[in-house]
Amino acid sequence: MTQVYYSAVLDHPLDDVWSLIRDFNNYPAYIDGVSESEIEDNKRGDEVGAIRRFCYLGNWIRQRLVDHSDRQHTLTYAGLEAIPYPQEDGGPSPAPTRYQGTMHLRPIIEGDRTLIEWSVALETEAADAERWRTLFESWIPDWTDSLARTLARTR
Repeated sequence: MTQVYYSAVLDHPLDDVWSLIRDFNNYPAYIDGVSESEIEDNKRGDEVGAIRRFCYLGNWIRQRLVDHSDRQHTLTYAGLEAIPYPQEDGGPSPAPTRYQGTMHLRPIIEGDRTLIEWSVALETEAADAERWRTLFESWIPDWTDSLARTLARTR
């Protein structure tokens, strides 16, 4: 198992951040590159077990909401299919990976800000672990920046 962790401080109150991300189907509202999202089987976006199908950079991805807590300000999701490594250099690709991610928000009292912690556990082949870790270590800050830009526009 390969772990990726990223944290950042958002200059927005926890309630504002949580209201944006708590709905599992709200991905297009705050992640650049997500053009569409839908919840299957008429479930709610905060219902554990809900499956979202979304288009990220032209690729359709399905994830299940594994855990959701308004009290703890956390949501955990798991990819339903192993995702392929986005190959850009024509070289050999790492094997596809399965993953589970968690977003956790914590209040920062001083300045009424929010600490966001984003962790992802990747089930990778040992030989591919470092390439997958590096990729997610580049994606998560980009996603967090996208979230911060969205929050800034809603002020």
